[in-house]
Amino acid sequence: MTGEGPQALAQWLHLTPTEIEALWLSLIVALWCVVICVPIAGLLGWVLARREFPGKAVLDVAVHLPLVLPPVATGYLLLLALGRQGWIGASLDNWFGLTFAFQWTGAVIASTVMALPLAVRAIRLALEAVPQELEISAASLGASRSQILWHVTLPLCLPGFAAAAILAFARSLGEFGATITFVSNIPGETQTIPNALYAVLQTPGGDAPAMRLMLISLGLAFAALLVSELLARRVRYHVGRAPRSGWSL
Repeated sequence: MTGEGPQALAQWLHLTPTEIEALWLSLIVALWCVVICVPIAGLLGWVLARREFPGKAVLDVAVHLPLVLPPVATGYLLLLALGRQGWIGASLDNWFGLTFAFQWTGAVIASTVMALPLAVRAIRLALEAVPQELEISAASLGASRSQILWHVTLPLCLPGFAAAAILAFARSLGEFGATITFVSNIPGETQTIPNALYAVLQTPGGDAPAMRLMLISLGLAFAALLVSELLARRVRYHVGRAPRSGWSL
């Protein structure tokens, strides 16, 4: 996680190498969280919004469970499932040599699990807000299911997907409890900004680095939420102006 880029940024922000490693790792984890979380959230949001099946309520509860569980409990469940001796982790380690506990990839998994309920909710609400009369009209004009999906449903849901991506990114930046439980707080490997902030607060004379990390966290969170709002407005504007497809509804 080190290199010329992080070192140059450290000098510009007057950060220590440990602090810039935490910042760099947080951004990498957050970006991977978005890449993994949004497609899964899109599928789950579509299933919950558009399908009726036995056990739907159970799936809905399971998806949103990380919102109400203590993050430490979620991290412990991940450790039980994906640790080296876990229910799934033992098989992954023995068969493929894959380990996630106490690795930065485990931080991605923890962030994704914690961000998934927010992303699913954003996309589900966007899907439920799409007037189904438009989809029915498109079908009556001969559009296939894939055409309806790509030319009607998804364009109208873009604000929801944009909001899901930004919420996942911001939630990952602030994730602490599940991450520190599942992957610990290893400088240069699993120490994200919240973990680094926690570490310096336990150190005598850590007020100055704690203030720097707090300001960085505040700036990133503010920027993420601002971009989310601006992007949602821009997408709504273009969706409102753009033609829906090559055929009229």
